[in-house]
Amino acid sequence: MTISFTSIPADIRTPGQYVEFDSSRAVSGSPPIVNRVLIVGQKLAAGTSAALTRQAVSDASQAIALFGRGSMLARMVAAYKTADKYSEVIAIGLDDAAGSTAATATITVTGPATESRELALMIAGVRVPLTIASGDIATSIATAIAAAVNAKLDLPVTAAVGASPNQHVVTLTARNKGSAGNEIDVRHSHYAGEALAAGVGIAVVAMAGGAGDPEIDNLWPVVGDQPYRTMIFGVITASIAAKIKLELDDRWGPERMLESFAYAAKSGTQGTLAAFGAALNSELLTILGSGKSPTWSAEVAAIYAAICGYYTAVDPARPTQTLTLTGMVAPKEADQFTRAQRDLLLRDGIATFVADTSGVCRIERSITTYQTDAFGLPSVAYLDLETVTTLAYLRASLRSRIATKFPRHKLADDDTRFGAGQAIVTPKIIRAEIIALAREWEDAGLVEGLDQFVTDLIVERDANDVNRINALIPPDIVNQFRSFAAAIQFRL
Repeated sequence: MTISFTSIPADIRTPGQYVEFDSSRAVSGSPPIVNRVLIVGQKLAAGTSAALTRQAVSDASQAIALFGRGSMLARMVAAYKTADKYSEVIAIGLDDAAGSTAATATITVTGPATESRELALMIAGVRVPLTIASGDIATSIATAIAAAVNAKLDLPVTAAVGASPNQHVVTLTARNKGSAGNEIDVRHSHYAGEALAAGVGIAVVAMAGGAGDPEIDNLWPVVGDQPYRTMIFGVITASIAAKIKLELDDRWGPERMLESFAYAAKSGTQGTLAAFGAALNSELLTILGSGKSPTWSAEVAAIYAAICGYYTAVDPARPTQTLTLTGMVAPKEADQFTRAQRDLLLRDGIATFVADTSGVCRIERSITTYQTDAFGLPSVAYLDLETVTTLAYLRASLRSRIATKFPRHKLADDDTRFGAGQAIVTPKIIRAEIIALAREWEDAGLVEGLDQFVTDLIVERDANDVNRINALIPPDIVNQFRSFAAAIQFRL
């Protein structure tokens, strides 16, 4: 018998017609990329979900019930779902750290108003409008501000008016404790045409004083070996980034082979962001510098991840530049980073965005925090996110192809004479299959230089393990069209 059957025994004696199915060649091509998402952020005690518990979330209202209204995590889920409604999302809430403190801000009002006008207050990128009537005094305006803030239950802060003699001062307090609250933006009159009523003054002291962040050591056993392709972190510090790197390096390694990419965002000046990014070095972590965007950095992280994760799942090699960061409020024009500043950020491991004249924010370049190789030398090997997402797809499709085509095969040397239909594989057969797969990669626009690939490809039987095939696979990954340069040599 030359045909290898999977289930039908060779010595069956009872008469009949015995037919089995073999699906090893039923599907052509490579499997699609599944963008399974994990969002990690702080919850509130009002949420019904226990901390460090995986929760599948399909919409913002569900996240509110699970993690508490106005919590970091509920707002991150809402921001994510605005930008990507289709990917499967799992959220894990973290309790505020024991002994942590909440960030606070103050809004000091002076008056009285000598005209009626809307006060365009904005907190975490959310407008909190209220009307000031002519003749309103400072204390009544402060009371109205606090009432308007507290009426918006999804804001990440609560408001309280000061006791006498500070009844003209409103104190905002972050719902979640920790350093992330320091990045909640508070401002007024952000958009063109908005202004304070005559006679009214508003002095904002920015959010500060938040300290003590949740540790994520206990997060990883909960995450386990679940295949989360996109991971989003609402809090990013040097300590947390180091722990993310350790876990993702292990997930990415040849034993677990879980292709996970971490996303975060951080606000601040160019100098602050550059100093933060320069101290990091991971090809699996990308941080968007949100600068002075009014949108809370925790929500920017969710938006950034939603766009990058979704579109790199469609095509892992196509550049993310110009994609819209849906839901992100642009900084004022005077506060936007210049080209020179953005270039410096890109040299310090911080991804950048630009805003057009209509206020739409778009990704400029999604880089990782990878900056130096194992010897500490500058390297651009994993500079761009698209390089890593392409490599992840190549590995996943290679594994799928080998596992699908040769699930229960015997292994023999090349030129072994065996009957047609035998479930036997040889190095030459594996080599031919890898070349066929590389042609599919080329057709999909993921690699180039196939002739060189075929020349450099090595497939051989292991000298010490008779059950093993070793392969050296040399894809030339396709690049991204980033810039165009020309010299116009004109004539008069």
